[in-house]
Amino acid sequence: QVQLVESGGGLVQPGGSLRLSCAASGSIFSIYTMGWYRQAPGKQRELVASITRSGTPNYADSVKGRFTISRDNGKITVYLQMHSLKPEDTAVYYCNLEASVVLTPEIRQDYWGQGTQVTVSS
Repeated sequence: QVQLVESGGGLVQPGGSLRLSCAASGSIFSIYTMGWYRQAPGKQRELVASITRSGTPNYADSVKGRFTISRDNGKITVYLQMHSLKPEDTAVYYCNLEASVVLTPEIRQDYWGQGTQVTVSS
């Protein structure tokens, strides 16, 4: 019903930058909060940043001042601009979308992307 396609991951040196994108498609009726999570090997998945439908962002303390989340509601796309990357930012990054679909417009559900690898290493 809803597909999320992520792009923009890769290998970058410490101090470098990357921009992740996540585009949603399918039988979407309405979109709500969009966000990015990450999961490093041996660790639990954690919230990196989220943004409400009205554009209010929320960040994990570990990325404040370095990452910026934004969204384009017309394109149903969420972005994560990452600067000053550190080795500890290495993880698989997952896009998350809270949305309802045409068949059940009153029900909100969470949808996940397939994940994109971000590796910060010299």
